[in-house]
Amino acid sequence: VWHTDSSFKVVPALGSALSAREVPPEGGETEFADMRAAYDALDDGKKQLIQDLTSVHSFIYSQRQMNSDGRYNLTAVMSDEELEALPPVQHPMIRVHPESGRKAIYVGRHASHIVGLPIEEGRALIKELNEFATQPEFVYRHHWRTNDLVMWDNRMVMHRGRAYDPRYKRVMHRTTVAGHVENNPWVVRKQVA
Repeated sequence: VWHTDSSFKVVPALGSALSAREVPPEGGETEFADMRAAYDALDDGKKQLIQDLTSVHSFIYSQRQMNSDGRYNLTAVMSDEELEALPPVQHPMIRVHPESGRKAIYVGRHASHIVGLPIEEGRALIKELNEFATQPEFVYRHHWRTNDLVMWDNRMVMHRGRAYDPRYKRVMHRTTVAGHVENNPWVVRKQVA
């Protein structure tokens, strides 16, 4: 599922690096969506619409969406204390790269709704933006080879892993670099279903 690492935290990840130690003979690719190019391709009306919007990112929301069929119990994987340490947070829907000044759409699977919009209307807009940004012209698919190393900027890129045959091993090592967000003191204390 398309996401940016740690967008459910007050301080989301700046970047990540993924290293392939052992890869299956097919499948298991990682796809990257360029959220800068997607923003650039939006029509002016859509850019204006989302320019000042803020979305709420929630770990619990995204995990519940992934577990909509009830295959696993989130509280069996994480303690109540761990879940409480990840309250929903707010982030602007448009991020501006601090060095280049480039704008990028900032959504993904952890975005649960949009502040100031009815829940379903906000979710529909998030879905629309996610689908727009993950069109083939904005996506690079990396076919892993042993010892490949890929690094990316989580502020400007979404990514997702692709399925592979579980009969084969896939061993990946990931490092995530914490970022910083200026002027974002908000932590939303109310969980949204």
